[in-house]
Amino acid sequence: MSDPIETAILNKIASLEPGKSIEPAEVAKTLQPEQWQRMLPKVRAAALGLMREGKLTITKKGKAVDPDDFKGVTRLRQATPEEAALALSRRPPVVDQDDDD
Repeated sequence: MSDPIETAILNKIASLEPGKSIEPAEVAKTLQPEQWQRMLPKVRAAALGLMREGKLTITKKGKAVDPDDFKGVTRLRQATPEEAALALSRRPPVVDQDDDD
């Protein structure tokens, strides 16, 4: 993983106690303390991608959100094994494209 935003998110949530969460703004402030508001949309987009990969959970009012339908104030936390499995099951299958046909 070479994306610094994803790395920062995963490092932050890895240091949390199980069940604890952080605001996306905390990551943005770590990456760009002076202009963290400009970084916030990138942090949210990276978090959404990580959620779809089963690497974290985005929550709203303590409950996991639907990655395809949410808005508003959210938090980030480590995914439970069940949440990770659900996220991975929602991913489209990988199609092996063979050009030899």
